[in-house]
Amino acid sequence: MAVNNELMIMGRNSALEALNSDRTIDKILVQTGSKEGSIKKIIAQARSKKIVIQEVDKARLDFLAEGANHQGIIAYAAAQDYASLDDILAISKTKGEDPFILIVENLKDPHNLGAIIRTANAAGVDGVIIPKRRSVGLTSAVGNVSAGAIEYTPVARVTNIARTIDRLKEEGLWITCADMDGQPMYEVDLKGPVALVVGGEDEGVSRLVKEKCDFVASMPMRGQINSLNASVAAALLIYEVVRQRQY
Repeated sequence: MAVNNELMIMGRNSALEALNSDRTIDKILVQTGSKEGSIKKIIAQARSKKIVIQEVDKARLDFLAEGANHQGIIAYAAAQDYASLDDILAISKTKGEDPFILIVENLKDPHNLGAIIRTANAAGVDGVIIPKRRSVGLTSAVGNVSAGAIEYTPVARVTNIARTIDRLKEEGLWITCADMDGQPMYEVDLKGPVALVVGGEDEGVSRLVKEKCDFVASMPMRGQINSLNASVAAALLIYEVVRQRQY
């Protein structure tokens, strides 16, 4: 059953049916200490599918369920199926253009991710990559804010962003991340095969991922505020790629 969200699946039987179907499950919340009977089966099946499992207390589940009987478990289905990294890499080959990929690390706000996907679609980005953990997935809120862009721009979820960057480098892409310590983005060559990396709202790009990048690009800041919203930073960098490639 669902409460104010067609993507929230509550109850043990409903969760098992979702796992046995072709639905894409983002994550499963399990009541702390509940590992008996069918819950144990659900956890084992989720792990076999590499689905994120989080233990939370009963009060949290009660709050999310809004009085409905959750039976110690709530699963979240994705608003759109995820693509694979290979799917995204194949798009540029189909178009006969240099790859143009966006990596979004540790983004928690669905409104930011939705806005980023919308901008990515408008600018012709081949696809967006997000991590499986510590990141919002393709929730209904993300879909709404994207104005339907999640139907057209593929989003891949990967286990490890750093290893994904290594793979992209093997495919010939140059990796540029957004960080205020970098050189001005207008001075970074973004005309070839490129992947852009944008960090989360609070943490920015992690140290390990930043070290993997070939270039670090910054946006000029001339006011009293020295940082930008994640979706705004992503939009500026995305359109700098467009400007350099086309104009």
